[in-house]
Amino acid sequence: MALTNFAGAVAVITGGASGIGLATATALHAKGAHVVLADIQGQKLQGAEEQIRQHTAAGATGDVVSMLTDVTNEQHVQALMHKAVEQFGRIDLVLTCAGVGHGGPIDTFTGEQMQAMMNINFMGTYHSVRAALPTMRQQQEGHFVFLSSAAGKQGAAFLTAYCATKWAVRGFSTALRIELHGTGIGVTTVYPSWVETPMIHQDPEIVDLFNIHALQTADDVAREILQAVMEDKRDLTLIPNPEIALLVQLTRDDPDKAERLAGEHFQRQIAQIAARHTQ
Repeated sequence: MALTNFAGAVAVITGGASGIGLATATALHAKGAHVVLADIQGQKLQGAEEQIRQHTAAGATGDVVSMLTDVTNEQHVQALMHKAVEQFGRIDLVLTCAGVGHGGPIDTFTGEQMQAMMNINFMGTYHSVRAALPTMRQQQEGHFVFLSSAAGKQGAAFLTAYCATKWAVRGFSTALRIELHGTGIGVTTVYPSWVETPMIHQDPEIVDLFNIHALQTADDVAREILQAVMEDKRDLTLIPNPEIALLVQLTRDDPDKAERLAGEHFQRQIAQIAARHTQ
């Protein structure tokens, strides 16, 4: 059952202190939703709550509360969902926006770094579903929105760990939709390419190396997410970058060719960079 009216709806958003999470929380609150913000960054979380209140103060009918949450900790996430139910009586929408996106050569990307990224990007999503699902089943309705990535539909050199986590979100959401078929609980998986958020500035070397351009803002993605929820979309792919869109399409149609061409392009980039450094 699609959530077509956000007025009075209860939305829980992880990673809500910045980026797509904050933008979507702001958009939901402006439409009358009660918003429960969660993030591990306490100071930013308080600022985000205040920002939402100020941004939507005129005529806003929903409330906004926040809770310091480590999405890698199952008990933290259980407590978050309990707070939402205790405060507002239900959970209509859960958006899992908490994520990190560090990159680098696989040779130097440690197992500890890989595990940390998987715990945040994937297990945070998993814990959120497990914690919210009993309430949604009792209501016989609800909706999940998972943030995957264009990297969940293709491979990218120097982003092996990130791709692995986002493919995991994709596989999980596909299986979950099958399991929840007919329950009234929907799942939308979002696949954005580069978005102008704090995440893309975590690895400036990668951005410079591949001449990355963010062609969409967090507000752009937030608007698309709300529309996708209203339409009960399963797949929301947002890739305005022509070269990434082409590779995603090719990966779907001819994965062997896509990997070969991407690999050749990557090696040419590395050779060009090496040549510049020797001049």
